[in-house]
Amino acid sequence: MVTLLLDSTQLEIVLSGAERAMAFRKGNVVIERSAISKVQLTDDAWTWLRGVPSPGTHLRGVVAMGTWKSAGAEDFAIIRRRRPSVVIDLEGHPEFQRIILTTRHGLALVQALRVEGADEAADVVEIAAETGAVPVAPVRKPRARKAPAAAPAAAPAV
Repeated sequence: MVTLLLDSTQLEIVLSGAERAMAFRKGNVVIERSAISKVQLTDDAWTWLRGVPSPGTHLRGVVAMGTWKSAGAEDFAIIRRRRPSVVIDLEGHPEFQRIILTTRHGLALVQALRVEGADEAADVVEIAAETGAVPVAPVRKPRARKAPAAAPAAAPAV
Protein backbone atom coordinates (compact mmCIF):
# COMPACT_ATOMS: atom_id res chain seq x y z
CA MET A 1 0.00 0.00 0.00
CA VAL A 2 1.27 3.47 -0.84
CA THR A 3 2.23 5.89 1.90
CA LEU A 4 0.90 9.41 1.56
CA LEU A 5 2.95 12.26 3.05
CA LEU A 6 1.34 15.68 3.18
CA ASP A 7 2.76 19.02 4.27
CA SER A 8 1.74 22.61 3.64
CA THR A 9 3.26 22.69 0.14
CA GLN A 10 3.04 19.20 -1.33
CA LEU A 11 1.58 15.70 -1.30
CA GLU A 12 4.10 12.92 -1.80
CA ILE A 13 3.05 9.42 -2.83
CA VAL A 14 5.78 7.13 -1.49
CA LEU A 15 5.97 3.90 -3.47
CA SER A 16 7.32 0.60 -2.18
CA GLY A 17 9.89 -1.32 -4.21
CA ALA A 18 7.24 -3.62 -5.69
CA GLU A 19 5.01 -0.66 -6.59
CA ARG A 20 7.94 1.09 -8.28
CA ALA A 21 8.71 -2.03 -10.29
CA MET A 22 5.10 -2.56 -11.41
CA ALA A 23 4.64 1.15 -12.16
CA PHE A 24 7.97 1.28 -14.03
CA ARG A 25 8.90 4.33 -11.96
CA LYS A 26 12.23 5.21 -10.32
CA GLY A 27 10.97 7.64 -7.70
CA ASN A 28 7.98 8.82 -5.73
CA VAL A 29 5.20 10.98 -7.15
CA VAL A 30 5.32 14.53 -5.80
CA ILE A 31 2.34 16.85 -6.25
CA GLU A 32 2.38 20.52 -5.34
CA ARG A 33 -0.63 21.24 -3.18
CA SER A 34 -1.53 24.21 -5.39
CA ALA A 35 -1.89 21.82 -8.37
CA ILE A 36 -4.69 19.82 -6.68
CA SER A 37 -8.00 21.03 -8.08
CA LYS A 38 -10.40 18.32 -6.82
CA VAL A 39 -10.35 15.22 -4.63
CA GLN A 40 -13.09 12.58 -4.83
CA LEU A 41 -13.75 9.32 -3.03
CA THR A 42 -14.89 6.33 -5.06
CA ASP A 43 -15.74 2.70 -4.40
CA ASP A 44 -14.68 1.58 -7.89
CA ALA A 45 -11.43 3.09 -9.14
CA TRP A 46 -11.52 0.98 -12.31
CA THR A 47 -14.19 3.23 -13.83
CA TRP A 48 -11.80 6.20 -13.58
CA LEU A 49 -9.04 4.64 -15.70
CA ARG A 50 -8.74 6.13 -19.17
CA GLY A 51 -6.36 5.19 -21.93
CA VAL A 52 -3.71 2.48 -21.88
CA PRO A 53 -0.84 1.71 -19.50
CA SER A 54 2.34 3.24 -20.88
CA PRO A 55 4.50 2.27 -18.99
CA GLY A 56 2.63 0.28 -16.39
CA THR A 57 1.19 -3.02 -15.26
CA HIS A 58 -2.43 -4.00 -15.81
CA LEU A 59 -4.19 -7.22 -14.80
CA ARG A 60 -7.89 -6.58 -15.25
CA GLY A 61 -9.74 -6.47 -11.93
CA VAL A 62 -6.56 -7.28 -9.97
CA VAL A 63 -3.98 -4.51 -10.32
CA ALA A 64 -3.30 -1.36 -12.33
CA MET A 65 -0.08 0.50 -11.61
CA GLY A 66 1.79 3.11 -13.59
CA THR A 67 1.17 5.86 -16.11
CA TRP A 68 -1.99 5.71 -18.21
CA LYS A 69 -1.97 7.65 -21.46
CA SER A 70 -5.07 8.78 -23.30
CA ALA A 71 -5.76 11.46 -25.89
CA GLY A 72 -4.18 14.56 -24.41
CA ALA A 73 -3.93 13.31 -20.82
CA GLU A 74 -1.66 11.26 -18.62
CA ASP A 75 -2.83 9.76 -15.34
CA PHE A 76 -1.00 7.89 -12.60
CA ALA A 77 -2.73 4.90 -11.02
CA ILE A 78 -2.07 2.55 -8.12
CA ILE A 79 -5.20 0.38 -7.99
CA ARG A 80 -5.62 -2.94 -6.20
CA ARG A 81 -8.74 -5.05 -6.64
CA ARG A 82 -12.10 -3.44 -5.82
CA ARG A 83 -11.20 -1.37 -2.79
CA PRO A 84 -12.15 2.18 -1.78
CA SER A 85 -10.07 4.73 -3.66
CA VAL A 86 -9.40 8.40 -4.08
CA VAL A 87 -9.26 10.34 -7.37
CA ILE A 88 -7.16 13.52 -7.36
CA ASP A 89 -7.65 15.90 -10.30
CA LEU A 90 -4.67 18.14 -11.04
CA GLU A 91 -4.21 21.42 -12.88
CA GLY A 92 -0.79 22.66 -13.90
CA HIS A 93 1.12 19.53 -12.85
CA PRO A 94 4.00 18.94 -15.28
CA GLU A 95 3.46 15.19 -15.51
CA PHE A 96 -0.11 14.10 -14.72
CA GLN A 97 -3.70 15.33 -14.99
CA ARG A 98 -5.16 12.78 -12.56
CA ILE A 99 -3.96 10.48 -9.76
CA ILE A 100 -6.02 7.39 -8.87
CA LEU A 101 -5.06 5.58 -5.66
CA THR A 102 -6.50 2.64 -3.78
CA THR A 103 -6.25 3.57 -0.11
CA ARG A 104 -8.26 2.97 3.00
CA HIS A 105 -7.30 6.48 4.12
CA GLY A 106 -9.20 8.34 1.40
CA LEU A 107 -11.49 10.18 3.81
CA ALA A 108 -8.52 11.14 5.98
CA LEU A 109 -6.72 12.46 2.88
CA VAL A 110 -9.68 14.60 1.84
CA GLN A 111 -9.95 16.03 5.35
CA ALA A 112 -6.17 16.50 5.70
CA LEU A 113 -6.03 18.47 2.44
CA ARG A 114 -8.41 20.98 4.05
CA VAL A 115 -6.10 21.39 7.08
CA GLU A 116 -3.62 24.26 6.73
CA GLY A 117 -0.44 24.73 8.65
CA ALA A 118 1.87 21.70 8.91
CA ASP A 119 5.39 22.74 7.85
CA GLU A 120 7.00 19.32 7.99
CA ALA A 121 5.85 16.23 6.15
CA ALA A 122 3.51 13.98 8.08
CA ASP A 123 1.64 10.82 7.25
CA VAL A 124 -1.99 11.48 6.24
CA VAL A 125 -3.25 9.19 9.01
CA GLU A 126 -1.26 11.14 11.64
CA ILE A 127 -2.70 14.47 10.45
CA ALA A 128 -6.23 13.06 10.49
CA ALA A 129 -5.68 11.67 13.99
CA GLU A 130 -4.67 15.12 15.24
CA THR A 131 -7.82 16.68 13.81
CA GLY A 132 -10.03 13.86 15.06
CA ALA A 133 -11.00 12.92 11.52
CA VAL A 134 -9.92 9.28 11.44
CA PRO A 135 -12.85 7.16 10.33
CA VAL A 136 -13.62 4.17 12.49
CA ALA A 137 -14.84 0.97 10.90
CA PRO A 138 -18.00 -0.45 12.44
CA VAL A 139 -17.51 -3.48 14.66
CA ARG A 140 -18.70 -6.61 12.96
CA LYS A 141 -20.38 -9.35 14.89
CA PRO A 142 -19.20 -12.86 14.09
CA ARG A 143 -21.62 -14.75 11.93
CA ALA A 144 -23.37 -17.64 13.61
CA ARG A 145 -22.93 -20.89 11.79
CA LYS A 146 -25.95 -22.98 11.06
CA ALA A 147 -26.01 -26.45 12.55
CA PRO A 148 -25.92 -29.12 9.88
CA ALA A 149 -29.32 -30.60 9.15
CA ALA A 150 -29.85 -34.18 10.22
CA ALA A 151 -29.71 -36.68 7.40
CA PRO A 152 -33.09 -38.16 6.52
CA ALA A 153 -33.63 -41.67 7.85
CA ALA A 154 -33.29 -44.42 5.31
CA ALA A 155 -36.51 -46.20 4.43
CA PRO A 156 -36.64 -49.84 5.68
CA ALA A 157 -36.08 -52.46 3.02
CA VAL A 158 -39.13 -54.58 2.26
